[in-house]
Amino acid sequence: MNPDSRPLCDYEGSDYQTRFWDQGNRQYEDQVEAIALKRLLPHKGHVLLELGAGAGRNTSRYNQFERVVLLDYSISQLKLAQERLGKSDRYLYVAGDIYQLPFISGIFDTATMIRTIHHMADAPLALREIRQVLQPGAAFVLEFSNKRNLKAIIRFLLRRQSWNPFTPEPVEFATLNFDFHPQTVYKWLNDTGFNIKQKLTVSHFRVNLLKNTFPIKLLVNLDALLQSTGAWFQLTPSVFVLAQAEGGDSHTPQSGDLFRCPNCKNSSLIKQPEMLKCPDCQQSWLVQDGIYDFRKPI
Repeated sequence: MNPDSRPLCDYEGSDYQTRFWDQGNRQYEDQVEAIALKRLLPHKGHVLLELGAGAGRNTSRYNQFERVVLLDYSISQLKLAQERLGKSDRYLYVAGDIYQLPFISGIFDTATMIRTIHHMADAPLALREIRQVLQPGAAFVLEFSNKRNLKAIIRFLLRRQSWNPFTPEPVEFATLNFDFHPQTVYKWLNDTGFNIKQKLTVSHFRVNLLKNTFPIKLLVNLDALLQSTGAWFQLTPSVFVLAQAEGGDSHTPQSGDLFRCPNCKNSSLIKQPEMLKCPDCQQSWLVQDGIYDFRKPI
């Protein structure tokens, strides 16, 4: 299937950050995810690629990296991230398609993909694109929605749920919202050229009754204690994986540029006022208000 024909989940104009995170009683989820990221990320690095960065909720947690590239398909979400983080050489804002990443091969030493792969109708292709832009030995922190979670298992056994949490195929519980079986995700990672180093189970207490009954700090501390059980079993709705890129190419461009044409893969794009132009396929890509737009050529 041509990447252009794959359905995309677009948060353009969405109030997701405000509705879901700022006002949605998600302090517990946010804090336990921060703990997982801190445990899995390298202590320092050069250039980190944040895939599905959204409004930059996690970006300030990457302070040990010299530069952070925020990629999202939504311009409006990237503008919210700009408002949160500011415009500086340290942050690069890129609107683009994960199925056709606009980056030079082997350019990043770290990447994260949090609460994003569950929107991927073709997750293996997305993982292949990510692997291509990572250096050998690069760290990749992936979070995925777990199909085989305890709540789903109980509902299935009580016949209150039609889909089977033990089968390997993804389940699309809403349009472009997928839950994945852990073993399926691990196989995709291995087949793509990643070596799985660590697994953490996260959000053990993602139940409104518990969050409304017990102090958030208590639930967060308990979750932190239980995250390492992911090495043996994964029954939580969210699973974090640290994978290491194996083999491939490493590239450090002399000019410091990161981009290549997502259409023909040429890495010698020409800078022009408010655009980048590909000398091979002659397509041009808009650069406006500090955001590089590689979604569609102009």
